[in-house]
Amino acid sequence: YFACCHLLFGLTLNMDRFFDVHTKLSLATQSAFLELAGVLGVGIGGAWLLAIIVEKSRKCLDFAATLYAAHLFASLCYSGFAVPRWTWWLVHGAALIGMVVLGEYLCSRRELREIPLATIG
Repeated sequence: YFACCHLLFGLTLNMDRFFDVHTKLSLATQSAFLELAGVLGVGIGGAWLLAIIVEKSRKCLDFAATLYAAHLFASLCYSGFAVPRWTWWLVHGAALIGMVVLGEYLCSRRELREIPLATIG
């Protein structure tokens, strides 16, 4: 996603896009809007991966929360253990909630599919 934004809009590619907790995520600038959309898009993509990897709807919350906790820890280490901005918490919290809810929905749909039986003849 960020590579496409780099090619289309000229955004710089660096580790700050992934781990900086001081980034102001808002709708005011094009760069911040694209970063906000990227974080929310990762939540949707993560939900799809949950359906493929986890396969059980009751495990989606655990896996998603663990993933975002690891990201929080990596972000804090990268930023020198500075407290993230409130917009960072809001956007990542919304992405986590979206990932869990959509992931549980996709997993439950996958669980409810009929099991194909081999027929003889």
